[in-house]
Amino acid sequence: MRAERGRRRPAVAAVLAAGLLVGGCSFSTSTPRASSSDTVAPGSPSALGSPSATASAADARPGVTPLEPLPAAVPAALAPYYGQRLAWQPCDEGFECTTFTVPLDYDHPAGGDLTLSAVRAPAVPAGSGTGAGSGRLGSLLLNPGGPGGSAVDYVEAVARTYDGGVRARYDLVGVDPRGVGRSAPVTCLGGERMDAYSAADITPDDQAEIDALVAADKEFAEGCRQRVGDRLGHLSTVETARDLDVLRALLGDEKLNYVGKSYGTFLGATYAGLFPTRTGRIVLDGAMDPSLDAITGNRTQAGGFETAWAAFAQDCAKREDCPLGRTEQQAGEQLTALFKAIDAQPLTTADGGRRLTEAQATTGVIQAMYADFLWPRLRTALADAKTGDGSGLLKLSDSYYERGSDGSYPNLMFANMAVNCLDLPAPFTGPGDVQQAVADFERTSPRFGRDMAWMALTCTYWPVKATGAAHTIRAAGAAPIVVVGTTRDPATPYAWAQSLAGQLESGRLLTYEGDGHTAYGRHDACVDGAVNRYLLGGEPPEQGKRCGA
Repeated sequence: MRAERGRRRPAVAAVLAAGLLVGGCSFSTSTPRASSSDTVAPGSPSALGSPSATASAADARPGVTPLEPLPAAVPAALAPYYGQRLAWQPCDEGFECTTFTVPLDYDHPAGGDLTLSAVRAPAVPAGSGTGAGSGRLGSLLLNPGGPGGSAVDYVEAVARTYDGGVRARYDLVGVDPRGVGRSAPVTCLGGERMDAYSAADITPDDQAEIDALVAADKEFAEGCRQRVGDRLGHLSTVETARDLDVLRALLGDEKLNYVGKSYGTFLGATYAGLFPTRTGRIVLDGAMDPSLDAITGNRTQAGGFETAWAAFAQDCAKREDCPLGRTEQQAGEQLTALFKAIDAQPLTTADGGRRLTEAQATTGVIQAMYADFLWPRLRTALADAKTGDGSGLLKLSDSYYERGSDGSYPNLMFANMAVNCLDLPAPFTGPGDVQQAVADFERTSPRFGRDMAWMALTCTYWPVKATGAAHTIRAAGAAPIVVVGTTRDPATPYAWAQSLAGQLESGRLLTYEGDGHTAYGRHDACVDGAVNRYLLGGEPPEQGKRCGA
């Protein structure tokens, strides 16, 4: 994946039926960074110790300071935005849609507006789920991640799958963040150029290949500058969190109730840090750690994918149809050999004249790490690739990018990069820095480290300067905030959930021992029950509660 920050390929890019957005995370949402001394085993429940210990470690990092809350009173210059009236109109069956405006620049609200699009699934009159109870609880905002995932599409995809009790008492609401989906979307490249970008060699072997990768990254950045203009400097997570507060007020809710997945956890935690007294029932599933700089985040994310690969390889080795041998070690060796062969000679596919490059093969494997129900599909794709047919891996790669059958791309990747490059300073100043960091990345992730180090180069050439920096989030005075971490989550390593839960003054860590990206709404009754009881009754799970195998 061009992982979560850096080339931050949106750590997943598709809204799956169970409410799982394999979307992105956020480290550059390209990939994590760090030195080998910072490395932790993302799949290890005790990797960073207790939540409080991880909070202390985050505070001790040089340059990492807490996110300060905004003044409680709404500034007079923003009163017109908080005083709008939402005009809901029927859109898709069972849903209502609306738009509202926010300032492009909160520091200079007279400088222009953005129009944001929202959808809601009104509360149903009766429910049969966990603790259905009675009486409306207001709105529950949902965000699937990315950055770049459409919350409008997400709500429309998952509303009917939500617990009956939750559906009975909440309006489910999604708003496309600024720059995303239907909210002044960012665009950067056309379909053919995005095909070339996704195929670009991200394990360069010589200066010519390094130059080609740099050229591809510069073309992407320049395309964004030309098409987006001044808006490119106003797509940060802090600004999006302030947009959420405007919407909260327009919905008539005293406090924000919210479920965020993947990058949506960073957005939700940022809201809590800025507006702790307006924070209601917040669930952060597949948590990001805001205290990590871009290099550390991208490198540790690479470790998350390595952990997920090990789980896949162990499972594969037990199956008759495994194309990679009969041990985890054999699987790793054969995958490395396959990538090397594809690098030397891209594979033919059934998709016209397209060929599968090593970058696309890597992205295809990474896509399948997001959910274990994709593992059978990956086994078949790898078996076909070993016979010279790259079609299966190409389809997985296209799914990661949400590439349409007509060759078009949504704005997911464009928004992903735009947000990530604003939220943290670029991890590298040029190819030389990447070359020095590759060894640390490969020690963390022998399979994906080199790719993810080079993926993180795009923000180096970004046309606007980052406005954010690594920080901790205390959200002092906020209601309990439930942080859900999965022990073998590929895109948001479990250690990140431990760290975020420890930073938050009212954080409660709920652990799912299992595979895949995010846990709520997927298949575990223990996780779903604990989260639903909290959403409906306000009582968070006990600290340290564990679910899963």
